[in-house]
Amino acid sequence: MMKLVKEGSVTTPDGFAAGAADGRIKKPGQLDVAIIYSHRPCATAAVFTQNQVAAAPVIVDRETLQNNRRHIHAVVANSGNANACTGQIGLENTRRIQSLAANALGCQNSQILVLSTGVIGVQLPMDRVAGGIKEAANTLEPDNGSLAAQAIMTTDTYPKHTAIRVELAEGVVTIGGIAKGAGMIHPNMATLLGIFTTDAAIEPDLLDRLLRTAVGQSFNRISIDGDTSTNDTVLLLANGASGVHISDQQDIERFQLALNTITSALAKTIVRDGEGATKFVEIIVAGAPDVQSAHMVASTISTSPLVKTAFAGSDANWGRILAAAGRAGIAFDQNQVSLSIGVADPDQLNIVAQGTPTSYQEADAAAIFNEPEFKILLDLGAGTGTATMWTSDLSHEYITINADYRT
Repeated sequence: MMKLVKEGSVTTPDGFAAGAADGRIKKPGQLDVAIIYSHRPCATAAVFTQNQVAAAPVIVDRETLQNNRRHIHAVVANSGNANACTGQIGLENTRRIQSLAANALGCQNSQILVLSTGVIGVQLPMDRVAGGIKEAANTLEPDNGSLAAQAIMTTDTYPKHTAIRVELAEGVVTIGGIAKGAGMIHPNMATLLGIFTTDAAIEPDLLDRLLRTAVGQSFNRISIDGDTSTNDTVLLLANGASGVHISDQQDIERFQLALNTITSALAKTIVRDGEGATKFVEIIVAGAPDVQSAHMVASTISTSPLVKTAFAGSDANWGRILAAAGRAGIAFDQNQVSLSIGVADPDQLNIVAQGTPTSYQEADAAAIFNEPEFKILLDLGAGTGTATMWTSDLSHEYITINADYRT
């Protein structure tokens, strides 16, 4: 049995607390420093950006987890400054954040992970960061998960947090999470931070496998603008406070399903809150040679500027969808392709069959594209592989936001 927790967050699982502060990294009066803390040491798994230009926190966290995956106590996150492309000074500042947090929380530097998001190429204002860490550490409470979600926002318009409870053989465990992201979002993640916690007891190797599977079905299935950033990080911390151990196959499968559910929920929320987004579009590619091929086609469609601007204009210009599929590098016979669109059901309106337009009414197709949420089903007729991507439109507002992001 699984049940979503209304207003749940990263501190809903037993044993976790959060604090947030205005460190004046962003505009005064905005929360921009957060701490998520567990009194009990946590087994920890992480998935990081695949961008070769990795931010200082990504580099330091990778090093930290190479040596310690069993005894992490806290995550310190800041928004407003990515601490990326900042050289040796950036690395030193990240390690100083570990030290400041360790002193404030009474643990070791190697038990702290650091996340940053914001403008690239600017050094952190460490005097203000230090004050923010001290204040956040002094405000740690189990009810502050939503404040932590606020503190990691950049161009997000609202905080993203949720939790889920799942019944296992030994009892009930909880998974909670917060995430941020609105732009530079694309598979292999992007300017995307996700912090997930659970009070289940899970070994690090299994935890890593569970997280990678969940990310593969959620955060790596979304795209807003096709840009992969420097700071992407998703963490999963397990403190075992529930006393419930996950080891047998049935419990592993139940926990995986719950984790997939919560990560997918937050991933979809990120797309819905995409910079300038007015549409949420689910793209399903079926009939591909295999799942990887289906994913490549779906990804190509979801990142096509021509497709996404058609979404923005409610223009059912399906030729752009087929053209994008045709350049994805996957072999298929265009004469076997079918394309359908719909709101609740992607088979609602069949517009292409056997590579040829059907006798559909243009007004019916335009009405579907005019909805805030709709689905597209493209069947390549070349196999059994299926994959889904969630994407948004590309609007004038997206350009406005990103044209003056620094100024």
